[in-house]
Amino acid sequence: MKIWTQLPTEQFRPSTLIDHARAAERAGFNALNVSDHLQPWWEPGESGQAWTLLGAIGQATSQIGLGTGVTAPVFRYNPVVVAQFIATIEELFPGRAYLGIGSGESLNESPAGMDWPPVGEQIERMDEALDIINRLLDGETVDHDGKYFRTKAAKLHTLGNRRPPVYVSAFGAQAAAVAARRGDGLWTLADPEQAPEIIAAYRDACDGAGREPGEIILQAGMSWAEDDEAALEGARKWKGAQPTEYFQDDWHDPSAMFEHAEDQLSDEEFRQAFIISSDPSEHVERLVEVIEMGATTLCVQNTSGADPLGAFAIYGKEVLPRVRAEGYVGA
Repeated sequence: MKIWTQLPTEQFRPSTLIDHARAAERAGFNALNVSDHLQPWWEPGESGQAWTLLGAIGQATSQIGLGTGVTAPVFRYNPVVVAQFIATIEELFPGRAYLGIGSGESLNESPAGMDWPPVGEQIERMDEALDIINRLLDGETVDHDGKYFRTKAAKLHTLGNRRPPVYVSAFGAQAAAVAARRGDGLWTLADPEQAPEIIAAYRDACDGAGREPGEIILQAGMSWAEDDEAALEGARKWKGAQPTEYFQDDWHDPSAMFEHAEDQLSDEEFRQAFIISSDPSEHVERLVEVIEMGATTLCVQNTSGADPLGAFAIYGKEVLPRVRAEGYVGA
């Protein structure tokens, strides 16, 4: 069992996230990842390039794991280039790299020129891209003439000594089946109404594919501040990422998305979706609940706009040690 943190490129500038990465390593997180976005979920926001940032973070830290959470090789990124990116991170920072892959959102793909397709095609594109990425990371020379992608004798000429693991994001059974066939684990949100069904679908698909289940990564957002209201206000903009239709339908105007989310989601509903509290004990309790859903890896996104470095310090001193001391998570 490991605990990761996600650094949100939508909320903080790249130079600021370097400081967050150092704080995450000091706090004792096993790994970090950076969200891979072209646009934020709201305006005004940020959109630093994830791959550039991850290289800088690797230089600024010494041992914490490094990955994306998550990259979508469906239009904006060619899968050959995605494989080259993570192979390079692994060569630069041996033993530290991993790749998160998802089917994307219109928010990031439509501004790059994509006509946003239905869910079935989104997942088909991810599936085909993962086939190419995996073969390249295995050292193959890949000729591929598929429905969505083509390669001609593609090969990675620089590989590390270790194959970086690939974790696949899923919000339903179809994507969970792709994770079972193509990935080293499943990555989904820690939603108590949806996560158990997605995990079950993933395990069933692993059985059908004759594979042992890999990591089960459950992600939860958190915000800490000196008082509860400051913790809420510091994370309020993340309402803009909560409506489930944003992960499937053609929503790509950040301002309209935030306005829609404010109408759809009350503050109390938002508090249920995220861990928003000044009390470290509440953070511990909520994290244990996530682990009990079946996580083998817990990913905590730090959305603490009021005091992000203070949140990392509190997690390092009070939250992570208490969870580990109770025996839920190994150091």
